[in-house]
Amino acid sequence: MSGQYGYKKAAIEAIKRQLKILNGIIVLVVYILLFVIVKFLYLILDYLPLTSIIVILTVASLLMVIGMYLANSASKIAIKKIEEYSDKLNTLLTTTKNMGEIVHSDVLFNNIIDHSLKMTNADAGSVVLVEDSRLVFKVVRGEDINKSSGFSVPGFQGIVGWVVENGTTVRVDDVKNDSRFVPEVDNIEKEEIRSVLCAPLRLRDKIIGAVELVNKNKNAFTQEDEEIISYFADQVAIFIERAKFYEDEKNYEIHLTSILTDIMDSLAEKKGHSKRVAKYALLIAKAINMSEDQKRRLYQAALLHDIGFLKMGQHRILSKEDYKAHPEIGYEILRPINFYAPIAPIVLHHHERYDGKGYPSGLAGEDIPLESRILAIAEAFDAMVSRASYKCTGRIISKDIKPTICGFHEAIEELKRNAGTQFDPKLVEVFVNNIDEDYVEEG
Repeated sequence: MSGQYGYKKAAIEAIKRQLKILNGIIVLVVYILLFVIVKFLYLILDYLPLTSIIVILTVASLLMVIGMYLANSASKIAIKKIEEYSDKLNTLLTTTKNMGEIVHSDVLFNNIIDHSLKMTNADAGSVVLVEDSRLVFKVVRGEDINKSSGFSVPGFQGIVGWVVENGTTVRVDDVKNDSRFVPEVDNIEKEEIRSVLCAPLRLRDKIIGAVELVNKNKNAFTQEDEEIISYFADQVAIFIERAKFYEDEKNYEIHLTSILTDIMDSLAEKKGHSKRVAKYALLIAKAINMSEDQKRRLYQAALLHDIGFLKMGQHRILSKEDYKAHPEIGYEILRPINFYAPIAPIVLHHHERYDGKGYPSGLAGEDIPLESRILAIAEAFDAMVSRASYKCTGRIISKDIKPTICGFHEAIEELKRNAGTQFDPKLVEVFVNNIDEDYVEEG
């Protein structure tokens, strides 16, 4: 896309140079003509009265001045038009580049219509998508609109429906004379609609919707508007499809995480454990001002940190070494899945120790991922305060046996005693300063 704009910008600059050269040539020709006239008059000076010579020179000079003025004015107007078009192309380039980074459809739709209105000076407009053979108005913008986002009509009605069905941009100067115009569909503004510009949102071999604009500052849309919006619509259709894919993936991710968490909750000794660990982990994350992306990854890793146990099965955990395998198994489960890959290292290292004596890699200090250091504290705390938790020491300890430490204050003191050895001391301090008994969930 940038290459195409680079070519257009170079072409515009070349045209401007040619216009300036042409203007210079016109000036040169005028001076030559003036010189020829003066020389000719000099030759016939003895045969013409003085008044006639003065009249001829005056008329010739006046015509030349007018010609030069008109040529110069025409050149300035042309250059101004070219510069305006160039500015629009530059705006279009910047706009599409920035919009390519938007992954949320509602934000994207608002950006599409806002920039469309700005580039064409239209009074109002909408972004319409095809959903289940209906035209759905995803966003409607204007000072005096009579439709709201979410409005839909069955089939392909109106000018916008014709554009979606035929995949062709339509520019109508007077909708009263266009049989495709359907007020119930195309009448975006409450006031009378006069002109319409509608471009299809084209994605490979299908049309997914359209951008419809109405009333260009009470005037008609231009060929230039049509070209810019047509190209803009082709670009944003790709962004819309990508945003949809992203949101579908996130929905699938959320649904799958919920299923896996529910399965882990079905294990009596793990019931509610992951959700409680996630809650305690976020308490630390908020206190240290983690970014939203970091908090999201931490929360997801907390929910799935024990997923390795699902593959292992209780009957295979016969020793401490078997138990220690679950972070690596969890890592191998999560790593190949695109939306889980970022949290796989967090799960892998959540049993590392700050002094380097943990597993599976023996990482120490800040070499351990920050999220893993937080999980280590959150999980240990839940194991100590939750009566459903138990530890594996050579074999699975019966769930009837209570944890060694189950009181809130005793758990806090245990974390403090192990700060700097098992746990990150700074994170322990943060956790201790922000947790209270009312925040602890029964388990």
